Amino acid sequence: MLYDKDIREPLFDFLEERFEKIRIIEEKQMGRSRADVVAVLPDGICGIEIKSDADTYARLDRQVKDYDRYFDKNYIVAGTSHALHVKEHVPDYWGIITVEQDEDKPDFYVMREAAANPKVDWKRKLSLLWRPELAHIQEVNRLPRYREKSKNFVIEKLLLKVSKEKLSRQISEELFERDYTTIAEEIGQYRKEKRK
Repeated sequence: MLYDKDIREPLFDFLEERFEKIRIIEEKQMGRSRADVVAVLPDGICGIEIKSDADTYARLDRQVKDYDRYFDKNYIVAGTSHALHVKEHVPDYWGIITVEQDEDKPDFYVMREAAANPKVDWKRKLSLLWRPELAHIQEVNRLPRYREKSKNFVIEKLLLKVSKEKLSRQISEELFERDYTTIAEEIGQYRKEKRK
């Protein structure tokens, strides 16, 4: 029987081998759920829900709705006990990765590739970014600063003025560059400049 803690690190290795460029963010709050893994790729963001052998499907309906609001593609990583029935519990555009114990380590198999998520909500996707990251996207796209305006206002303007394809790449770039050790300082600096 594989538990979440047995799956995570080997899953990260599997994802790093599979994708040319990737940044992994763990336990990201999204709506009323928490994404187990967010895989930042150059052209989009992928949500990954882990259902170990010890998990149930009790919260999965709500989790699927939340993942669908935020991410371009989604995968479920299912332990052996779920492998036969997991496709009945996720939409057909979700990818499925199964995991089973193989001698001394977990072995991953892509049962179904993820397709583009038709339900992604771009306002929610952009809300994953911090205000200084949104400000940088505004600057790169030569948009006014809107310092006195709310984050939601800025998101609306970006969606009006920048193509979704371009925004998708820029969101990924910001998340690749995100530095959790300096963010408090960056946000403080942003707020200080906003008051000017």
